[in-house]
Amino acid sequence: MKSFNKLVEKLREIIAEENIELEAEMKNYTSFRVGGPADVLVTPTSKKEVSDIIKLCKNEKIPFYIIGNGSNIIVKDGGIRGLVIKLSKLKKITIEEDKLIGEAGATLSSASIAAREACLTGLEFACGIPGSIGGALAMNAGAYDGEMSFIVDSAVVLDINGNLLNLNKEQLELEYRNSIVLKKGYIALEVTFALKHGDCEKIRNRMNELTKRRTEKQPLEYPSAGSTFKRPEGHYASKLIQDSELKGVSVGGAEVSVKHSGFIINKDNATAQDILDLIGLVQKTVKTKFDVDLYPEVRIIGEDKK
Repeated sequence: MKSFNKLVEKLREIIAEENIELEAEMKNYTSFRVGGPADVLVTPTSKKEVSDIIKLCKNEKIPFYIIGNGSNIIVKDGGIRGLVIKLSKLKKITIEEDKLIGEAGATLSSASIAAREACLTGLEFACGIPGSIGGALAMNAGAYDGEMSFIVDSAVVLDINGNLLNLNKEQLELEYRNSIVLKKGYIALEVTFALKHGDCEKIRNRMNELTKRRTEKQPLEYPSAGSTFKRPEGHYASKLIQDSELKGVSVGGAEVSVKHSGFIINKDNATAQDILDLIGLVQKTVKTKFDVDLYPEVRIIGEDKK
């Protein structure tokens, strides 16, 4: 950590000491509950702090990684060299007529609740998605016949040099589990949703229905990152996995959920390597049986344990 002393000193000029953590165990910051230590983890509280931190990293040639709620990543057991910027404290949500503006660190589920309370429809599908608004934009997250591209109006992002950009919907290039944010390494800071005024009771009932379906069909009682694989064209990943007789198959503490085969879960103190090995086993088996390639929906970052 000696090489980071200078970086930490400069970070203290940008953000409060309490928002800087050294040797941060990433298993405490990811929904999979796995991952080794990051050299430095910071939790900025404003867009300017994020921009200033990124410019500092660029100047000092320090690698950095952006995470939101940690719900769609696997951090390897060796941890992360460099800086992790966690956006969870950028969580303000405001409503202006039929627009909802959410900072990147707010959860998508909290945005759906805010929309419900304002009797705005369009975000019902997101009521059980644990990810952050920024991560959901980057991945064009979706569920139950809804997705971000249907309701996003615009976004404020940072480019790789820390410059603020205002992008409209077309410029965001939202497509299946992808966007300009991922393509160009941008950092989403704020998203504006274009919603519609609706019937409060219908909105509430729809969210209750989707919550019930999630609870019944998904293994929410175990740590996971939600659906592990992207949907292959012409197929459903969960059906391919189930038809490959992989339900309940485990590697170490990781398991293909018996409740929903599209989920790999941390059932019993799994390591990141357990999860990655199981992902590999599933990919190989499905490829052999059906000649279909499965690609992870989760982002994999960090280093292997030495």
